[in-house]
Amino acid sequence: MGEEKENAEERVVDISLKDLSKKLEEFARARDWERYHSPRNLLLAMVGEVGELSEIFQWRGEVDKGLPNWEESDKEHLGEELSDVLLYLIRLSDICGIDLGDAASKKLVKNSIKYPAKVL
Repeated sequence: MGEEKENAEERVVDISLKDLSKKLEEFARARDWERYHSPRNLLLAMVGEVGELSEIFQWRGEVDKGLPNWEESDKEHLGEELSDVLLYLIRLSDICGIDLGDAASKKLVKNSIKYPAKVL
């Protein structure tokens, strides 16, 4: 088994957006894909992945939290599609020069002001 395959199979418990961003940049560079990673192309690819994610839930009706009635293979497939969306989102934000972690943190602050918690 090659070193790249061994590294790909390592289980990562906790990884930052910046770490994922670096891995995505290296992945694209190693394959000479950077020229295809325009904001438009990445956005359209991400939308396609959102469509694939939507297909998983189509026709299932409401789904219980934790997906207790799902087969493990269905959960694995869901994880793959969620990951595709996340990875395209991270790559898109990098190509656009947006620090996604910082932007998300600021958005949470704005939302907490806009939608204050109810005081009981």
